[in-house]
Amino acid sequence: MMPVHILANKGDVAERVLIVGDPGRAKLLSSLLQNPKLVNENRSFLVYTGKYNGVDISIATHGIGGPSAAIVLEELIMLGGRIFIRYGTTGALVPDINLGEYIIVAGASYNHGGVIYQYLKEDSCIAATPDFYILNSLVQNFQKEGLKFHIGNVFSSDAFYAEDEEFVKRWSSRGNIAVEMECATIFAIGRMKGVRTGAVLVVSDNLAKGGVWISKEELENSVMKGAKVILDTLSKL
Repeated sequence: MMPVHILANKGDVAERVLIVGDPGRAKLLSSLLQNPKLVNENRSFLVYTGKYNGVDISIATHGIGGPSAAIVLEELIMLGGRIFIRYGTTGALVPDINLGEYIIVAGASYNHGGVIYQYLKEDSCIAATPDFYILNSLVQNFQKEGLKFHIGNVFSSDAFYAEDEEFVKRWSSRGNIAVEMECATIFAIGRMKGVRTGAVLVVSDNLAKGGVWISKEELENSVMKGAKVILDTLSKL
């Protein structure tokens, strides 16, 4: 089956792919590649392919939420992608995580049902966890660069505006340190399709501290610093 959303050809997408939700972020991060080429812009799922440390790497947009991420991941796999690191933003659920810091995701909780249920076709669940070697490499490289990071589980939400007063307490009490929207789907499909996945998130807000948001300038600064570490990691996997 050929992709119907990412209108690229086999060979246009590298085996190593950095995936982000925001097409603007994909465009920004493409500046870190050598000779980046825009290989898809259909439906604003921007995909760039270039080199980093002499290695072919693509930067692709997966959109917002599990269903969008599932479509893009499936189609990138069709086009030759085999190693994926999600790089996005997240809201912290515990007070000791500060804005602009990083979360290297060790696993993702999710509500039963939705896109993962449809893949499984039965009333069961799957461990939504990243590839250990990607996780380990990310930890080592973030340590080496001296960037402040946390390792832990996140909750992958399907509804950005559905938080109630008990939301932070409910999900943090279950061992989750942050909330985002795509990791569980990406990890689960990665397991089912036999590809390797990982994720790094930049803390854009902290719900445990009242939901104060990072400034655009501070966020971009953290995003660019972290992206270099992630691209370096991808180039060596």
